[in-house]
Amino acid sequence: MLSVKSVYKSYDGKKNALSNVSLEVESGDIFAFIGHNGAGKTTLIKSIVGLQPFDKGVIEVNGINVLENPFDTKRIISYIPDEPDAFESLSGLEFLNFIADAYDVSIEKRKERIEKYAKEFEMTDHLNSVISSYSHGMKQKIVIISALIHDAKLLVMDEPFVGLDPKAAFIFKNIMREFVSEGGAIFFSTHVLETAEQLCNKIAVIKNGEIVKDGKMEDIVSDESLEEVFMELLGEKNNA
Repeated sequence: MLSVKSVYKSYDGKKNALSNVSLEVESGDIFAFIGHNGAGKTTLIKSIVGLQPFDKGVIEVNGINVLENPFDTKRIISYIPDEPDAFESLSGLEFLNFIADAYDVSIEKRKERIEKYAKEFEMTDHLNSVISSYSHGMKQKIVIISALIHDAKLLVMDEPFVGLDPKAAFIFKNIMREFVSEGGAIFFSTHVLETAEQLCNKIAVIKNGEIVKDGKMEDIVSDESLEEVFMELLGEKNNA
């Protein structure tokens, strides 16, 4: 579903923000991407979804090159950024309909999905309020709902659980499982290692722009916790 091959990115032409990054995400995967602040997580995510160019390498989504066919890849990706950006002068419902229009989602299908996810996230009574009046958590919920409006094959997210209360986080985890059970794939960054360990079947750890470990969660964690593995890979376990 997502293929990243030998990707390099530098912002200043001297130091690499990404260096020879490669990974594979298949249909049915919930793939966690973890690393310290500034390690390169957001840089790769923005490269995948077409928000910034990269210097070398190939990124493909469902076999489509993201640089050569950006429009086609965007049609099958849903993206949730690290900040829940939305048009704050619109109501929640107006924003969701705007996204649905952009993806040519039928009136019937959008109505069904908006009703379903608004109910699950307890947003039904807030859909007609302007987004500027929402709390951070409510903004996060409306952005999540917008990402589920169309028939995406790949869900790419940058710290999607930030701002969600425990109940909303629990609901969203179940939605993620449902998404991949229907043939989709998920790639997301997170600092919540316990969530990643419980939810994901695959993982990659990035350090200073390089992948230092990737593979199946069960193989990487083995008889340790993900937190212990992460600290070992950063070389900081003995200092913790």
